[in-house]
Amino acid sequence: MLLRLPSPSLSSLLSTLTPTPKPSRFSPARPRRSLFRCAALKNDVDIDSFTAKSGYLFELSASEANSLADYDISIIGAIYRRKPLVVFRRLLQIALTFGYWFALRFIDAQMERSDQMFEVRAAELRQILVELGPAYIKIAQAISSRPDLIPPSYVDELSLLQDRISPFSNEDAIKTIENELALPIDELFSEISPEPVAAASLGQVYQARLRRRGQLVAVKVQRPGVQAAISLDILILRSLAGLLRRIRKLNTDLQAVVDEWASSLFREMDYRKEANNGIKFRQLYGGIPDVLVPEMYLEHTTRRVLVMEWVEGQKLSEVNDLYLVEVGTYCSFNQLLECGFYHADPHPGNLLRTYDGKLAYLDFGMMGEFKEELRNGFIEASLHLVNRDFGALAKDFVTLGLIPPTADKEAVTKALTGVFQNAVAKGVSNISFGDLLGDLGTTMYKFKFRIPSYFSLVIRSLAVLEGVAIGSNPDYKVLGSTYPWIARKILTDNSPQLKSSLQALLYEEGVFRIDRLESLFAESLRAKTEKAMVGKQDDDANSRVLIKQILSFTLTEKGAFVKDILLQEFAKGLDALGLATLDSLTIVATTNVPLIATFSFSTMTNEDKINLRTLRRLLLLLSGSQRNENSKA
Repeated sequence: MLLRLPSPSLSSLLSTLTPTPKPSRFSPARPRRSLFRCAALKNDVDIDSFTAKSGYLFELSASEANSLADYDISIIGAIYRRKPLVVFRRLLQIALTFGYWFALRFIDAQMERSDQMFEVRAAELRQILVELGPAYIKIAQAISSRPDLIPPSYVDELSLLQDRISPFSNEDAIKTIENELALPIDELFSEISPEPVAAASLGQVYQARLRRRGQLVAVKVQRPGVQAAISLDILILRSLAGLLRRIRKLNTDLQAVVDEWASSLFREMDYRKEANNGIKFRQLYGGIPDVLVPEMYLEHTTRRVLVMEWVEGQKLSEVNDLYLVEVGTYCSFNQLLECGFYHADPHPGNLLRTYDGKLAYLDFGMMGEFKEELRNGFIEASLHLVNRDFGALAKDFVTLGLIPPTADKEAVTKALTGVFQNAVAKGVSNISFGDLLGDLGTTMYKFKFRIPSYFSLVIRSLAVLEGVAIGSNPDYKVLGSTYPWIARKILTDNSPQLKSSLQALLYEEGVFRIDRLESLFAESLRAKTEKAMVGKQDDDANSRVLIKQILSFTLTEKGAFVKDILLQEFAKGLDALGLATLDSLTIVATTNVPLIATFSFSTMTNEDKINLRTLRRLLLLLSGSQRNENSKA
């Protein structure tokens, strides 16, 4: 329900026609006691728990607060070196809060009542995270998207942190809107919800209607004090990361990982950057069928206030829509491996199923950039993993910066074979991204793997996506669902690097691997985005589609490289067929000739025999028979 605001008075309308200097964005708007302000004063009785427990962190001077607009650990360190008591108080608060909770868990275990108190402790943990503030909530949001890693009670409680955190004061929200936009609220909106419709770690959202345009919009207002609280918590986490690395002698630069996460978090706190991210995301992916990206209103957006198109819908995790899960996988493929601009915070609160059946993306504060050479490296690694080429996979890990170039490649190859052999033996569609990461842990430590700072956001994005999908389909595998698009890309991309990878994949020691080409074509067929394609299809129909796709694909410019390979192998096969025919005719002609019939004549080499078998399989592939044989096997 929206609260209708009174129209501006006649005098104020006349004043807008008078040429007066435009007020500064930072100058306070003239006070006006609107219905919304009265409602806010009436309803603001309780202080939210974050402000109540951690409000002492907000006490920064104006110059200190302004200096925290961008992430700079040296500036943060300089500020809090002058505030040792605040740092000590925060450390004590964190230690006592978590220490008390772990002590209760220990007591539960000793009294053998852990099962009975499980839900109670989960609720207490959620409340602790809310009191400690946004940095801890952000970490919990990522964890809450992995129901395969944490117990259901904790999933349920931590999921509430996505958009149902205690809101802050409505009066503070009004002041922020009016001060940032330099206008009274009833001149900006004709209607607005009397209470926030959602509250998250960094801000809360109101539903409103723009007075001049009439559009229904979401008004996102930043929570007071978040930059100060997050800055100190990052300083503490960064110090702990450095200490942990020294104690455990880890290879990964944990402080760089914290810096990468902190930089993205600071960018998320600047709503102007979020609006520009949303515009770019809409331009890149808004045209994908059944993907909705809301419009941003830059003229009503500042560092602490964001106005965007209102979107109605349900969380994707709360509906069983496997089609939209596939749409999300396809969109993620485009983000990570086509354009390189990706949503780094796709938790369930940011993915909605609209009432007309579309997948809506929200919250563009935390985005990532994936460079082309790294995208190609990731594609090659996936390709080599699926085809069990663990020697090439070891080289890919060097390209991605996961292992140093000086590492013993032979030993790494052997270790990767041991780690991944069983995982890929089940087939590409059954490879679990989470399981791969878990199995890789020991090998990463032994061979001094490093986690590059860029990689942490990519891994988080994929892991969260798989976690969301598991809620709809427990057997869902994000890598298995993404690989068809990887197969299609490796067949169609004009990048010299990927062409070289395809050539190396299809020719092993000079021998053409027709089975790998069959696998790529078959997997690329699984890349589907239309609703009619989701679900089990008839094998004959699939075969016909495959034949049509292969033929049409090889006639396009993108398929020129594959066409050249096919023509080359056809030519070799036809030469071998000619030799085989000649051998057959020779045998028939000499059958009744004395003495000669006792000798065996053959002009075919082993290579010719291989080429003849390849020709047969190519013909079967194009006729659809090979696919049917494989499906029956």
